[in-house]
Amino acid sequence: MKIFLDTAEVEKIRRFAASGLVDGVTTNPTLMLKSGRKQKDAIQEICKLISGPVSAEGIAEDAEGMAREGEEFSKWAKNVVVKLPMTEEGLKAVRILSKKGIKTNVTLVFSVNQALLAAKAGATFVSPFVGRLDDIGQDGMQLIGEILQVYKNYGFATEVIVASVRSEKHVVQSAEAGAHIATIPPQILESMFRHQLTDAGIRKFKEDWDAAQKK
Repeated sequence: MKIFLDTAEVEKIRRFAASGLVDGVTTNPTLMLKSGRKQKDAIQEICKLISGPVSAEGIAEDAEGMAREGEEFSKWAKNVVVKLPMTEEGLKAVRILSKKGIKTNVTLVFSVNQALLAAKAGATFVSPFVGRLDDIGQDGMQLIGEILQVYKNYGFATEVIVASVRSEKHVVQSAEAGAHIATIPPQILESMFRHQLTDAGIRKFKEDWDAAQKK
């Protein structure tokens, strides 16, 4: 399973990119606002740090406007992916951009029907939001399994990005389900490195080493 970082904060991306474990990045207008950076500047810098897909999202509401934004984004770097909303206009824009060889990521997906339409429209990626489904009492991870099964049934090339990841458990469940990608907030990726027994073991080894040097 590929791991994407879900953030527009360049320094955090730089930190984890050094590990070689980050395969891509997803951003949105909210994350861009939080970063305090201009979108073009941030995306171009991120694309220098990460060679994999980097999603950039616009604010247009009609297909033509989304396509124009997407074409502009695609000029910023060769690995930019245009993030589009799961709407009728959004899927029209997917068709327009796909025909021009521009990769797309359909976001705010909450049902199998939406994921099916996105794949048929030619989306490169589809982003179901598991955490937000959990928030309203539905099983977000069940949706991931259902989408993957439908895509397998028909041989769709669209890759599933598990989004709105809220915990390490979501990451594990994504991998168990066979999701192509999980896009993870930096704080969750950081927590994945740690375990209390690992920490205890390291402390013990260091204590024993220090004791051995004193003999």
